[in-house]
Amino acid sequence: MSLMKRGNVYWAYFYIDGVRFQRSTGTANKRQAQTIEQQLKEEANDDRHQVVRVDPRITVAAVVATFLADGQPKSHHRYQLTTLLPFFGDTEVVRLSRNLAREYREWRKKLKPKISDASVNRALSVLRHILYWAVDESLVRTNPLARLPLVRERRLKRPVMTIAEEEVLLAGLPGYLRRIVIAALDTGMRRGEILKQRWENIDISRKVLAVTRAKTVGGEAREVPLSSRLFNLLVEDPKADGPVFTRYGKSLNWIRKGWLGALKRAGLRHFRFHDLRHTFNTRLMEAGVLQEIRMALMGHSVGAKVHATYTHIELPVKREAIRKLEAWITNQKDQMKKENEDGCTETERSESNPDESANNGQVGAQTVGKEVAGRRGVGASRQAESRDRGDRRGAESQEKAAGEVRTGPQAVRSELSRETAD
Repeated sequence: MSLMKRGNVYWAYFYIDGVRFQRSTGTANKRQAQTIEQQLKEEANDDRHQVVRVDPRITVAAVVATFLADGQPKSHHRYQLTTLLPFFGDTEVVRLSRNLAREYREWRKKLKPKISDASVNRALSVLRHILYWAVDESLVRTNPLARLPLVRERRLKRPVMTIAEEEVLLAGLPGYLRRIVIAALDTGMRRGEILKQRWENIDISRKVLAVTRAKTVGGEAREVPLSSRLFNLLVEDPKADGPVFTRYGKSLNWIRKGWLGALKRAGLRHFRFHDLRHTFNTRLMEAGVLQEIRMALMGHSVGAKVHATYTHIELPVKREAIRKLEAWITNQKDQMKKENEDGCTETERSESNPDESANNGQVGAQTVGKEVAGRRGVGASRQAESRDRGDRRGAESQEKAAGEVRTGPQAVRSELSRETAD
């Protein structure tokens, strides 16, 4: 008999592949103990064959709670969950489907009509990522959203910060944020890469920094030469170790509020912090840097190459790219300064010589008057000539008519004389 009573509780004893198992049923009722014994045998057999036993009624909220506790969530996971849980929280995982995801998209657009498809795609991607994690942790058998098609996103034109806008922005930034913005403009690093950058990975003597923690594998441990502006900022207060960019000596994880406030105070158009990375790439392109070099500087994947691990081989080329970028920025600033000086010179000239401007205006008016008078004179002379020609024709016609009138009586008298003679 596999059930034995020890005290007031039945214990189950059974063998699987020669291995003896003993489990407490937790009850003194023999019929209940037999049912529990059968369940214990099935669970032990499933464990032997690595069959996952899950709760078929587990909800999305329960899975998310476990993920937040053990799944090492990131900040963007927590941010997207603020809109995912109100809609999906009480739904059982087995009931998730494409139709439900479509309803979620319509619900989001109803709440916020101007929301983009890309924003909804990011939220659904986070939910899909959490469900994949739940499958790995044996919380669910399969991921119902594994093959969920996302709406095709439209490519949006990203703004590029001009040199003038950069100077206005930097002039009003606090010290800690100014260093971060300069690092983004001069290295093209992402916000997370900048905030996680450590002094141990900056070589001041070589003027090079190695990205401490990149978002992509292709950008891990890449070397970026320091521009003169960023180098001067870093050598002001170098450290042996610890985070490079801090505020009050503490590391930063979020700068959104400070960034948006700085844009508002400067009176600039809206920029995402990530647009500084796009600005860096665009400036390199306008400075004549090749695409492969730009990708290497920004940490984009360039595919497997034979010398991919020897990063020092391409470092001189990277240095040349940064030199071209600095030359391009200097040229842009010189042109902007020259335009401003020319505009100020014209304004000062007009303000300092008002009589000359008035005389120029009078001379111009006189010239125009003369031209008009000349046109009028020519027209008048032509009209006079026409009148003279008309008068001459009239006089001739009158003389001719008078001559005919004068010759008329003489012809009559001569005719009468001839008749009398006859």
